[in-house]
Amino acid sequence: MARLTSQPFILTSLLFIVVVSYFWTPAAGIGRMVGGRTEIKDVKTNKEVQQLGRFSVEEYNRSHGRRWREAIGNVLGMDYEYLTFSEVVEAQKQVVSGFKYYLKIAATQNGVRNTFDAVVVVKPWLPSKQLLHFSPSSIY
Repeated sequence: MARLTSQPFILTSLLFIVVVSYFWTPAAGIGRMVGGRTEIKDVKTNKEVQQLGRFSVEEYNRSHGRRWREAIGNVLGMDYEYLTFSEVVEAQKQVVSGFKYYLKIAATQNGVRNTFDAVVVVKPWLPSKQLLHFSPSSIY
């Protein structure tokens, strides 16, 4: 009977373990890279994603609208029209310390519809939401 500690057996076993661990993923994670972004397919009917889009626009209006109105609006005597949320048109989700959502949002300002990119981090156990980024979309 061959010894189980022979060098070819150990090397073959290690190779087998490496290959299996590289290609095997749990059923829910097939095709996903750990920490990678995944496309959210049901964006228009996903209430959570639409609420995050509305939250993003409200946060942007709260922080930037006041600054713009004070800096430019008062000097020029212009009224600043806030963004009005229309809908989230695309979304991706990434598992981090919580969930990071990458949103493409349609919103109107001064009667003109534009798209904006937003990044929101949600930590459901706290519960908290934080807008990390909001800017006009460069592509759409």
